[in-house]
Amino acid sequence: MRKLTALLTVVLFVCQFGWAQQPETTTNETEQLRQQVEQLKQALAQLEQRLDAQEKKTEAAAKTPPAAPAAASTDKKLEAKVGDLDRRMNRAERDIGLNRIHFSGDYRFEAHSITGHIPTYYNGMALQSGMVGAMFYSQVTGTMPSSVNQINGYVATHYGDYQYFSNNLTFNQLKQGFGSMPAAQQQALMGMLMPSTLVKGYDYKNAVMYTNRLRLNFDAQMADNLRFVGRLSMYKVFGDSTGVQVFNGQPSSLNIDGTTATVPNSDILRVERAFFTWSKIGGLPVYLSIGRRPSTDGPPMNIRQDEPRGGTPMGSLIDYQFDGITIGYHVTSKTELRACYGVGYESGFGSGDVTQLPQDRLSDTHLIGGNLDLWNTDKTLIQATIAEAFDVTDGFDGLVVMPSNPITGQAMPNFVMRYSPSANLGNIDLAGFLVQRRQGPFDLFGNINWVGLRPNGLTTPFGGLGTDPFETPTNHDGNMVYAGVRYNFSNDKTKAGFEYNHGSKYWFNFAQAQDDIISPKTSTRGNVYEAYLLHHINRRFMFKADYIHYDYNWSGSGWHVGAPKALNSSPVLGFPTYDTANMFTIGLTTRF
Repeated sequence: MRKLTALLTVVLFVCQFGWAQQPETTTNETEQLRQQVEQLKQALAQLEQRLDAQEKKTEAAAKTPPAAPAAASTDKKLEAKVGDLDRRMNRAERDIGLNRIHFSGDYRFEAHSITGHIPTYYNGMALQSGMVGAMFYSQVTGTMPSSVNQINGYVATHYGDYQYFSNNLTFNQLKQGFGSMPAAQQQALMGMLMPSTLVKGYDYKNAVMYTNRLRLNFDAQMADNLRFVGRLSMYKVFGDSTGVQVFNGQPSSLNIDGTTATVPNSDILRVERAFFTWSKIGGLPVYLSIGRRPSTDGPPMNIRQDEPRGGTPMGSLIDYQFDGITIGYHVTSKTELRACYGVGYESGFGSGDVTQLPQDRLSDTHLIGGNLDLWNTDKTLIQATIAEAFDVTDGFDGLVVMPSNPITGQAMPNFVMRYSPSANLGNIDLAGFLVQRRQGPFDLFGNINWVGLRPNGLTTPFGGLGTDPFETPTNHDGNMVYAGVRYNFSNDKTKAGFEYNHGSKYWFNFAQAQDDIISPKTSTRGNVYEAYLLHHINRRFMFKADYIHYDYNWSGSGWHVGAPKALNSSPVLGFPTYDTANMFTIGLTTRF
């Protein structure tokens, strides 16, 4: 029995020593540990007293016939008591470990009804296919074709040769071939091809579409100045878990690194954010944060969702998942400065660059910026964001089903392909200023933004910065204004809001991850009107009704490549786009 006592003493000592070696805990956890230790000490003292008494009885009983059953019964009780204490110790350690990680989350169900109108346009992919056919005809025959039927007939009778020609045709060869034609010949060719590519305007309707969204948040305070935050997200349409869309011309139809968790994708839980923050470095009001950044749902985009600020950067400029680093400085309790860095495209992984000659390899796309909370209180937020993206490519790595070959314009079979950029196109500059205020029962905000497209002279099959494929890129500037108001009813449960934003001809932002089914509303080159009603059924259960109307003036909303075209002029478009669109949504969100 002395061995049992000694063993218990060692267990207690090891537990005390182990707790002493753990990272700092909160005051409540420390007090709980002390209470556990004191209880165990008292229990140990009682056990030692009982063991001493038992040993004395055992020595006395040795002189007479022993009552073996009673002694055995006592030993079993003591062993049971020790086992109980051991289980209590394990439970305490487990509870302390779990208390270091805090879990929360939400589940949202929504039903959407979408209508829209596609204006009359000329099919750019069909036009490009005709250009390739005309180039093939002229190279073989030495003359220019006189009609579309002549091109089609010649391709049909020499289809094997045509396949060899088109499969080996590069965009630069196509661009040089078209550019070598005299201006009059170019106009004559376009005049011949375009009538056959005209698509009359038509309506679009999706009467009902349902979506699920699940978000799991967790964070851990490992020390007074070290914290980890993470979020896993699943967002999907009812009946679809493929994770890949057929490209339809909208920026949200590409499955890229920046949109995997915030655009309907599949039933897979994906890492939306995961980062640590090391604060009070060297005793200064400075912190370092590294990981998958909290760069979605930034102000003022969170107001219409009735959620706390979800991201660091201004959501109307940057609403996009990315990996990066932030260095922050608390100037005062109300003013904070942040310098941010991120990577949008890594050319040295997954792109097969080792198989390319050095002169053919692309540069990485880097993003640097500053997020300045100039004044941040419970009622007021004044924020400025500036950023520059360097060596921007004609898209980012992703998965997609392309319906047409972007070089030849020919239809492609439906298969999932990895899209990789083909060129660095230049730099993009962004800046924005936001004022957000709670005034009585109203939440108000006003926001102005600017973008500068600074091309390097290159174009690809998708175009250059603000430029079509066969044009010479030049600098362009765009702007956007955004304003909103929300009224909070006196019952503290119901809220109604209205928002408006307008984007100019060359407006562009990195908002592909914005939670708008049709297309990111703040990317619109035109006008967007949104009205919504929120009602909290209880503290953790919310109903929302929302109506959003898009009125597009220019093509290319959400795209940095291609020249914007007036949608009321029967433009040439690579893919159809809305001139008007509407979405009515009702949803239920439960938070836990």
